[in-house]
Amino acid sequence: MLRGMNEPRRTPARRIHVIDDPRYDLHAAPVPHPEQPARLKAIRNGLVSTLLEGGAERVTPRMARTEELTRVHSPEHVAELERDLARGSGVIDDDTFISAGTHDATWLAAGGAAVLGERLMAAREPSIGVLTARPPGHHATRTRAMGFCLLNNVAVAAGSALNAGAQRVAILDWDVHHGNGTQAIFEDDPRVLFLSLHQWPLYPGTGRSDEIGTGPGRGATVNMPLPPRADARDYAAAYKQVALPALQQFKPDLLLLSCGFDAHKDDPLGGMLLEDQDYGAMTTLMLDIEHQLGIGKLGVVLEGGYDLGALERAGHSVAQALLGKRFELAEGNLTPGVQRSLDATRHALDGFVNF
Repeated sequence: MLRGMNEPRRTPARRIHVIDDPRYDLHAAPVPHPEQPARLKAIRNGLVSTLLEGGAERVTPRMARTEELTRVHSPEHVAELERDLARGSGVIDDDTFISAGTHDATWLAAGGAAVLGERLMAAREPSIGVLTARPPGHHATRTRAMGFCLLNNVAVAAGSALNAGAQRVAILDWDVHHGNGTQAIFEDDPRVLFLSLHQWPLYPGTGRSDEIGTGPGRGATVNMPLPPRADARDYAAAYKQVALPALQQFKPDLLLLSCGFDAHKDDPLGGMLLEDQDYGAMTTLMLDIEHQLGIGKLGVVLEGGYDLGALERAGHSVAQALLGKRFELAEGNLTPGVQRSLDATRHALDGFVNF
């Protein structure tokens, strides 16, 4: 664990709400596809049920409003997507499908994200919001749907929070794939710190260490590409050496997690070696950082994860951590290439982040 964060204590009590809806299951491919409704059955069995049993509040999402979408997407993309979805079924690209139920699922996913941002900013006590929506979102750019993603849910949540009064929002993405859409949406916005731990090389081919933002947003994009077969020790080093200093300097009002589970060792689309309890440990770490910085507002947004058993078990670990159980990230010798990659990130951010 990080220095000063290894005390054997429970995290402070936080109010938790879970945003979920059975209509998220309506987004279903006509042929076998890894982004399937069964993913949410696994998440509900592991993450949602554990949180509800622990006293979390269930919240029903609403449809996203146009102005909430156009804070982070172009009006043309929103209009074109609505026209595509009106066809009822088909494909947008080789990875991304639409079905008869996709419109409602997608607009409810983005609407749930907007509610997440609103509720967290309105909370007067330490609060956690969890959005378990499909389709996922972090590959969707301002102008394009791609990579299973149609609208960028975590970006909508950040936009909603900024609209509700947040001055600075941090988004940490630990999905095995780089969140290219989130990065592209906020790369020139100094109000949003985007941090990503992801496998490199891997789809979509973005997320190099030297991608640090553009214009006034330079220094507010932090990429930590890790080689295949990275494990919990490597993730712990990335958090300690790079993510924590960047977050401490940025001092966000809200911390959002793009919570993918596809860096799990059992996932068919990734090549990393995280285990069930490592997701609980990463969540404990985020809660510790959130508490240390005095944020009091943490949002968790579901992204990828395609092995159903891993989704259920790792989701259960995340829920346990959110409810206060402490997990520890292992530390030790790093996978070859990891330290070189982290050094490259710190070098790229020299002058922007005090490491």
